[in-house]
Amino acid sequence: MRTLILGIDSGTQSTKVLAVDANTGKVLASAAQGYELLPNLPPGAKEQHPHTWRDATASAIRQALRQARAVAAEVKAIGVSGQQHGFVPLDNQGQVIRPAKLWCDTSTVAECEELTDKLGGAKATIRALGNAMLPGFTAPKILWLKKHEPKNYQQLATVLLPHDYLNFWLTGEKIMEYGDASGTALLDVRKRRWSQAVLDAIDPDLAGKLPLIIASDKPAGRLQSSAARLLDLNTDVLVSAGGGDNMMGAIGTGNVTAGVITASFGTSGTIYACSEKPIVDPKGEIAAFCDSTNRWLPLLCTMNVTTATEMVRNSLGWTHEKFSAAVARVPLGAGGLMLLPYLEGERTPNVPAGTGVWLGVNPKSYSADNLARASMEGVTLGMNYGLRRLAELGVKPAQIRATGGGAKSKAWRQIMADVFNAEVVTLKVVEGAAYGAALQALWCWRREQGEKVSIQDITDCFIELNADETAQPDKRNVAFYRDLQELQDEMSESLREVFIKHRAFVLGESR
Repeated sequence: MRTLILGIDSGTQSTKVLAVDANTGKVLASAAQGYELLPNLPPGAKEQHPHTWRDATASAIRQALRQARAVAAEVKAIGVSGQQHGFVPLDNQGQVIRPAKLWCDTSTVAECEELTDKLGGAKATIRALGNAMLPGFTAPKILWLKKHEPKNYQQLATVLLPHDYLNFWLTGEKIMEYGDASGTALLDVRKRRWSQAVLDAIDPDLAGKLPLIIASDKPAGRLQSSAARLLDLNTDVLVSAGGGDNMMGAIGTGNVTAGVITASFGTSGTIYACSEKPIVDPKGEIAAFCDSTNRWLPLLCTMNVTTATEMVRNSLGWTHEKFSAAVARVPLGAGGLMLLPYLEGERTPNVPAGTGVWLGVNPKSYSADNLARASMEGVTLGMNYGLRRLAELGVKPAQIRATGGGAKSKAWRQIMADVFNAEVVTLKVVEGAAYGAALQALWCWRREQGEKVSIQDITDCFIELNADETAQPDKRNVAFYRDLQELQDEMSESLREVFIKHRAFVLGESR
């Protein structure tokens, strides 16, 4: 009989499930279920109902099991990866109080400023947490609920993150693990414990609403009977601690030792590395997260990657293949057309009021091909802003493992290599977060069997690179993009006050 592990990645646009053979690491089946954000919300608000994730997860699991022709006894463990930072509020009956505010929600700027002031300013906040207080994080969302929806806040009994909620649905247990918890801005990442100063700044009673934190190699529990019946599985299935999508993506790309850097090119863009010690950025631009292997994960996040390229592609009515071909035939610099891709605000750098800006528009530069290339270059330069900051903190890339939709494009991989000035490789299994969730679950399950196995033992055995998709940097292109980077950085810096005024104008606050 086969031994199967399920890896779940619950994201902003869809939930993906992989069925993985525990002996070979081979993906035997994959399934996905898509969904949307809640419509008609105020500017900056981005929300989804946790029941959407639950229902999508159940549907995708059933699809994957049918595709794998699996029987219940073959499934031994489940691992869950989830979008980070979302705030899932539960009442004392374990029911969801309101839709979750997501990682991309930028409506909590005022709450970030209030909490930062209460903690003694930006530097004091970073000293207390290891991280700055940013709109994407969970802590300001909790304060937002207290201030804007006091009746809902009065019902709040438990604070969970998206992947925690799915673990709760699967097991009935309310827990967190250090990796995802470190993205709440409630945790002192150096000491791996809740920061009393931040809890007091929000609500002195908040500590009683936070779940137990467990280590990454521990189980969240086993399938409760209601979930087992719904999924046609047995109640002895182990559910691992799981983690945030970036933490699981690190495992799924073999980023579990120093020296490897992962770059995820999806709706948002993240670049992160494994560290044996916390790496705290005094400027607060690099997140000092814990990972989901009991180490740390210094990380930068940009909120706009395929968001921007897909906007351009859809407006042109092109397929992905036509879009990529256009990018490949346009010279570097897109005829002088540049995109500052802050379509949804931005996190690295922290520009929550930002919008997209085209520079260099004229009759000669404004062509479909140039728009395509400039969008791809713009978002890659945006990620490189953070990568250069990561290098200043001592984390320098030798090889970058690219994942996400952007990594599928040969033209984009070459732009990555030239902008980042590093070798870019891809993985045989492209769903890094779902695969990482499966491998973490396998690690947990094998340790529960009494094996003394490390996560690196597992990733070294199972993770394979695509040698034929490797991109090497071209020295001439590297020099060109270094100059273009300076232009984009200067444009970003010079427009930040304008963005704030523009947002006030759009919201009617200036009239």
